[in-house]
Amino acid sequence: MKFNDAFKAMKDGKKIKLPSWGGYWYWDEEKQTIIMHTKEGKELDIRETERVEYTLGNITSDEWIVADEENTPVLGGVATFNFGEAIKYLKRGFKVKRLGWNGKNQYIELATGISYVSPTGEIVNCEHDAIGNKAIAFVGTSGVQMGWLASQSDMLADDWIFAE
Repeated sequence: MKFNDAFKAMKDGKKIKLPSWGGYWYWDEEKQTIIMHTKEGKELDIRETERVEYTLGNITSDEWIVADEENTPVLGGVATFNFGEAIKYLKRGFKVKRLGWNGKNQYIELATGISYVSPTGEIVNCEHDAIGNKAIAFVGTSGVQMGWLASQSDMLADDWIFAE
């Protein structure tokens, strides 16, 4: 939902969040402000945010949802997100995985500084004009697969989570 609807929901007593958040926002009637309840359990008045650009960027999102015991870690649930969000988190240095993947301890992460040894023994740096020196690495039980490609089901899934 758009923030306008999320704000109305807060005024009606609901907690709201973006899908990947561990915490939520709610309206404090007494203080007449939005309180940000973080994944660490801290409560911050939105007017005192230290990361104004980040907070405003969140407000402009149209992916707001009602926070509940199923989708919010601080309420006992699991925060999930879509593949587009997973890519954003990869670029920010996070490891992500799907709840739907069968293997334990497998995830993807952004690999940088990629090089290899050629058949002649030369170390080749994989610098590419368009993407630089980056690739998605799949880390699984049998090792690391460089240049992982998402399946259709991976790209369309909404069960992406942060990996430990």
